[in-house]
Order: sequence, then C-alpha cells, then structure tokens
Amino acid sequence: MTMTTAEADKILSANFAPWVLELNLSVEALGEHRAVLRLPWSDRLSREGGGLSGQALMAAADTATVIAVSAARGGFVPMTTVQQSTSFQRAVTGSDVLIEAVLTKLGRRMAFADIALTDESSGELAARASTVYALLG
Repeated sequence: MTMTTAEADKILSANFAPWVLELNLSVEALGEHRAVLRLPWSDRLSREGGGLSGQALMAAADTATVIAVSAARGGFVPMTTVQQSTSFQRAVTGSDVLIEAVLTKLGRRMAFADIALTDESSGELAARASTVYALLG
C-alpha cells in the first residue's frame, strides 16, 4: 500500500521536535523511494542579508529523509541520523524550497539518501545533501 501525503504529514506532526515543526514543512509528493517536501519562505528563517538559513535547509533535508524512508517502509519506524553532508550552492531569498530526498539504498538496518534542495522561484539548485540513517525498528 502506498503512503499518502496526508499520512506522511501526520508522521511529521507526530514524530518531530517542536522547533522542526516550526519550519512548517509539508509533504508535496511521495514515491516508492522518494519524498518531496516544501519549506515555505519565512523571514524568521533568513539570515543577515536575507538568505535562508543553512541550518533550516539542513533540518529540512534531514526531515525529508525520514519521510522517504517511512514511505518506502510503509510507515514510520524509529531511526536516527548517522551522517549528513551538505553543500550549499546559492542563497535562497524570498522563495519556497522544494526538498527531494531519493533513497539510494534501503537495507534492514541502514538507509542512504541523496537530497536536492531547489529554489522554487528560479528552479535553481540551492544545496545538495547526502544522509545515512540507522533504522532502529
């Protein structure tokens, strides 16, 4: 059975810290081994000079990985980040960001993902991340 975006949004609201929920992420699309989330623009998340905070982008990438793993496994299971690497390519100003997490390997105990963070207004890649997760349940 395929997970719906509404079910994935419930995973967000039930399993993340309040400060992550304050990012107002929403699930846009799901596939067998992928998830697309939206990080809405907020002045609260911008840095001096008006660019979106890198910490917000990294948290969004990390969260998108959890949703992609949950969609692939058919529901949420306890998991933890083992490694995350992020490369920032351009600033995002005044635009939502689309975060696409694609699982490159999903095993019984580990998951690996590549994440593209795209400035929705320009269509330009803002950052790229990779994550490794330990699946605990």
